[in-house]
Amino acid sequence: MIFSKSLICSLFISSLAASSLFAAAKTYQVTGPVLEVTDTMITVQKGKDKWQIDRDASTKVEGDLVVGSKVTIEYTMKAASVVAKAEKAKK
Repeated sequence: MIFSKSLICSLFISSLAASSLFAAAKTYQVTGPVLEVTDTMITVQKGKDKWQIDRDASTKVEGDLVVGSKVTIEYTMKAASVVAKAEKAKK
C-alpha cells in the first residue's frame, strides 16, 4: 500500500492531539509556608487552613524544602475509586 505524505502527517498529528487530551490533567496550586515535610507528605499553611499534599519519589522538588520555607505546590486531583449506589425509590 502506498500512503501519501499528507495522509501520514495527518494521522501523526491526530494521534498527538488525542494523546495530549488524555494526558493533560487539570492542575491546581497552593502557596504558603511549609509546616511539615515527610517523605510522603508536605503540609502547607494557606490562610487559616492547613493543606496536606501527598508526594512520592517522583515529585519534583526545586530548592531547599524545609519547614518555614515558602513554597508553591502544583498538584492534580484524581479519583482513586468510585462507588455508585442505586438511588432509593421515592414513595
